Order: sequence, then C-alpha cells, then structure tokens
Amino acid sequence: MAKLNLDGKEIKPLKICVIGDGDFIGACLCEKIIYDSPHQVTLMDESHKIKHLFGGNAARIDRFSYLNIDVPADVARLQPVLDAADILINIPAVCLPADYSTRTFDTIKSNFLDVVPLIEYCSEKNKRLIHLSSSEVYGKTTAGYLLKDDPLRKDPKFYVLKEDESPCILGSIDKRRWSYACAQQLTERLISAEGDEHGLEYTIVRAFNWVGPRMDFIPGVDGPCNGVPTVLTSFSNSLLRREPLKLVDGGYYLRTFCFIEDAMVALLLMIDNPERANGQIFNVGNPNTEISIKELANLMIRVHAKFNREPRSNYSTVAVSSEVFYGKGYDDCDRRIPDMTIINRQLGKY
Repeated sequence: MAKLNLDGKEIKPLKICVIGDGDFIGACLCEKIIYDSPHQVTLMDESHKIKHLFGGNAARIDRFSYLNIDVPADVARLQPVLDAADILINIPAVCLPADYSTRTFDTIKSNFLDVVPLIEYCSEKNKRLIHLSSSEVYGKTTAGYLLKDDPLRKDPKFYVLKEDESPCILGSIDKRRWSYACAQQLTERLISAEGDEHGLEYTIVRAFNWVGPRMDFIPGVDGPCNGVPTVLTSFSNSLLRREPLKLVDGGYYLRTFCFIEDAMVALLLMIDNPERANGQIFNVGNPNTEISIKELANLMIRVHAKFNREPRSNYSTVAVSSEVFYGKGYDDCDRRIPDMTIINRQLGKY
C-alpha cells in the first residue's frame, strides 16, 4: 500500500544524497530513510561508524550506498552522485565548539565557503536542498543583555527563539567562538537569496542540541587525543575514565536537548512534504527539556553511579574557565529555547 504525505499525496521514491556526518546525524538520517521510506539514499562522508547500516533486510540495504569521500577535495567523484539525486541534504563538517576558536578558518571554510558551490549547483540544476544549520545562528538572547534583576528577563519574547522574529546576536570579532554561527548565518542568507532570486527550492533546519546513540566521541579515535567533544560525550568520557566532569564557567548556561529520533522524524516529514517545507526555516528541538550544564552533569553522575551500583561520591565535578577549556576567544550564550510554532503549523506536532 502506497504511503501518503500530510496532504494525502502518494510519496514517490526519491534519490537522496546526504553530504556529511556519517558518524552521527548523517548515519541516523540514512537509517531513518532506509527503514521508514521508499527512498534511495547515498551517504557521502569520511566515516567509520556506519557498519550497522549494512546489516538487516537486503531489500532495504539495496536502497543505501556509501561513498567514502572528502567532499570538498574530490569533486570529480562527487558529481555523478549529485547529478542523479533529487534532493541534496547538507550536514556541516566542522561543528564542535572546541573547534570554533582553535580551527576558526576551517570552521568558516567548512560551513560557508565549501557550501557555496553546492548552493549554486542546486540552484542551476533545479535540485532541492535541505541544509542543516544550527541554533548557534541566534547567538545570544536579548534577555542576556538585561540586568539580572530586570523583570523582562522572564518574558519569553526575550529568550524564546523564533525563526522569523528573533535577532541573531553574535559577539565581537575577537570572540572566535562565533565563527561557526557567523558562517552558518551567511550560508542561510545565501540559500534564502538563491530562493528569492533564482527559485531554489530549499529548507533550512536549525538544530537544537540533538543527542542520542552513536554520538560518542573517543579522543584519539574520532578526533585528536586532546579533542573536546560536545557536552554529553565530554561528560560520558569523563565518567568512563573516572575523571571530574568539567563545568565551563561553572556550568550555569542553560540548554535544551532533542532526542535524535524525534529530529529524524521531522527531517523525513520535510523530505516527504515539499509543498509544506520549501522556503521554510525550521527550529527542530524540544523546548521542554531546558537544563543547566551543571544540573546535566549531576544528572549524568546519578545515572552512571546507579547503573554501576556505586555511590555518587565516586564521581565529581570541577569548574574551569572557558579560556582554559576552549582557549582564548571563547564566548557563550545564556539560553536556547526553540519556538516550535512554524514547524508545528507546517508539519504537525510530530
């Protein structure tokens, strides 16, 4: 029986090309496409964590292919796959907070300069583009600039982030932490301009801290030995090594987290409902999970200690300055809560 989209139209099989992050988001998206849609998908990335995609039902695996490729450096191998695809889904390559200050040029190149040819290609060849951006583009909230006792800090319009209203407030140029946010914002603006001026069919996805299985990062295996992954994987590494969990600037910043499977449901809805998703910027996150990084560390300690049947006192936290942890030029934002009005209106409460 044919699957129908939200408007009751039959979902026709498509050829999808996913570019980047075969270790986590890209791999999870390919898995979602293979098992929950009729589409074919090709993953293009340098990854060693996708073996799980080759098992299971042979008919489903026939719809998946993997091209181990350094995308910006090997355009010749890239071209035939792009030409055959109906949809291109771009996932950023350099997107770890520790890289923003230490690999600033690579961050800007990966998230803007390397993406420009892809945007131009999609526009010229009439290919649909789904670009994975980030909540980073919002930068700091307006509430963060108010005095601590100002009652307006409690007004949601000053800290809940809306795609069509909230300003994008980035720090000064010497705060290199904002290189990723700036690059992603430029990419979003270029995609939007191509849509307005040349008819590019696009969807921009602003991810709010997607977490889940296989987002692990092992220093020396998945990056440099002194690599610093995102917060959950950083805390997990510390717990496994029985080292204190490091709280940057005391861990008082607030974040929301979204389970990866929920995010993949949203992405598949965008793929299958182009008339509802084209020309849209979507927040994809969970506004109901806000927690401080310090609270998150203590929660993970409780869970890990319970799982190992050990006292919590076997584990600890330690406060470190952002300059020591990330290097000079780091900066941060106070909160990130996604407004979900637009995605709920367009795609339903998935």
